[in-house]
Amino acid sequence: MKFTVFLIFLLFALSSRGQEVLFEGHVFDNKTKEPIPFVNLSFLNTLKGTSTDEKGHFFIDLPTSFLEKQVHISSLGYKDTIVLAKNIFKVKRFGMVAESYELDEVVVSHSMGNSDVLNPISSYSLTSGFSSSSTPWVLALYFPNIGAQQKYLEKVTVFFQKNNRFKRPTAKFRLRVYDVDLETKKPGRDILRKSMVLESNVEEDFVSIDLRSLNLKIPKSGIYVGVEWLFVPYNWYRNTVEHPITKKKIEEDRFAPTFGAVYNKNQNFKAMVYGMGEWTDFKVKSKDNTQNLIPAISVKLIKE
Repeated sequence: MKFTVFLIFLLFALSSRGQEVLFEGHVFDNKTKEPIPFVNLSFLNTLKGTSTDEKGHFFIDLPTSFLEKQVHISSLGYKDTIVLAKNIFKVKRFGMVAESYELDEVVVSHSMGNSDVLNPISSYSLTSGFSSSSTPWVLALYFPNIGAQQKYLEKVTVFFQKNNRFKRPTAKFRLRVYDVDLETKKPGRDILRKSMVLESNVEEDFVSIDLRSLNLKIPKSGIYVGVEWLFVPYNWYRNTVEHPITKKKIEEDRFAPTFGAVYNKNQNFKAMVYGMGEWTDFKVKSKDNTQNLIPAISVKLIKE
């Protein structure tokens, strides 16, 4: 009897293992054949996804049923692509096509002396944080363009919440800057036009980047500034949570960094999240329903 039970258990274990596959491969530039680092791959209509590492390699364990699903592949500077997972699974390689831009004329002004800081934040005002566990996301905050003067983006500052479970000294993420789609009011084109991968540091609760050299002109409709999680091994850690019903301890995979969050009464600062191939509103209200929880991002603009 014991042998029969053991045999049934063994067959079940082997069957369960056979229902999962290792989905892996490399993403490269279709023209140069060079690997593309930090490409995000998300399975549409699911919460599964991964990213390529510095060598363009990706891997993730998946149920075999996911091979019939579509994968959204995105990287700054390349055309977004949707492809069947089984097509990638067969060849283990995928080539991305570089996106061509009609570059705007760069105007360098010497009269930029005035500056504004939008959504000014101090470390003491951080109240919460955003982390990711299932699929690569982009969390973006809208900044309006108020006033008639032409403005340029000088600096972006991103704040973080301390995470004692993540043991590495730094974590990688990507900065995104979008214009506004005039019809949907959602993030449109990425006007940064280059992959800008930054690092958080456990010894600092913020990172600032000077963007003056890029001469990024702020459109009349404003901009969205986004932070993008990268699902690479370097950012991975384990987190233990309690199941809300069974109260059992559950271990889950998570990815750093934990971006800071603040409550803000200003309705101009609208937050949106990109995942599973589309942008959706991100709305979390304070207990008194008077403030919105938004990512702790501030920008400094130079007036012409």
